[in-house]
Amino acid sequence: MNATTVALPFALFASLAFVPIPQSTPPVPPAPAPVVQGRDGAFTIDDVHSCALFRVQHFHAGQFWGRFNNIAGSFTLSQDPSKMAFDVSIETDSVDSGNTKLDSHLKSPDFFNAKEFPTMVFKSTACTKNADGTFALTGDLTIKGVTKSVNAVIEVTGWGFDMGRGARAGAEARFKINRSDFGVSYGVENGALGNETTVIVGLEGTAV
Repeated sequence: MNATTVALPFALFASLAFVPIPQSTPPVPPAPAPVVQGRDGAFTIDDVHSCALFRVQHFHAGQFWGRFNNIAGSFTLSQDPSKMAFDVSIETDSVDSGNTKLDSHLKSPDFFNAKEFPTMVFKSTACTKNADGTFALTGDLTIKGVTKSVNAVIEVTGWGFDMGRGARAGAEARFKINRSDFGVSYGVENGALGNETTVIVGLEGTAV
């Protein structure tokens, strides 16, 4: 094999090294959505992106979770706690345990009696700001026609902007109740279900 035959592949490889390879245009990242500059405003609850969760102990063992899917109402957020306000209505018929048979029982007079009491309602009455930035909210909770004052911790979860519907904001409330205080006492006496109930309400709203 002569030197020319050996050198030809190397020469060809060297020439290819200088041939420009077309580069695909890198994708342009989307522009960030506008952010609401203020931290005050009134909002209508978006029920698609809101829900209420409840948790109660079952036979002194696991914690049973359920949720309510249909929430309506409004809330006002402000740096001034005296202007914070929540008016929330929850459809009892929207209770969802993930089990159809159990849902029917939860809607019965043993529990929420959805036919006679189609909604449960929370209306805030006072608010102060905590050192960690959360809010201490007091309000009247009505379940099965019984109204009691409850204390909740409110965390403002965020502020955003929906290109279709404008400014949005979110808040989450956490509190505990003894459900027997509201006439929902099924299973308490025999220990089948706990009395203390943890409630978490996650809200997202669109600006009014």
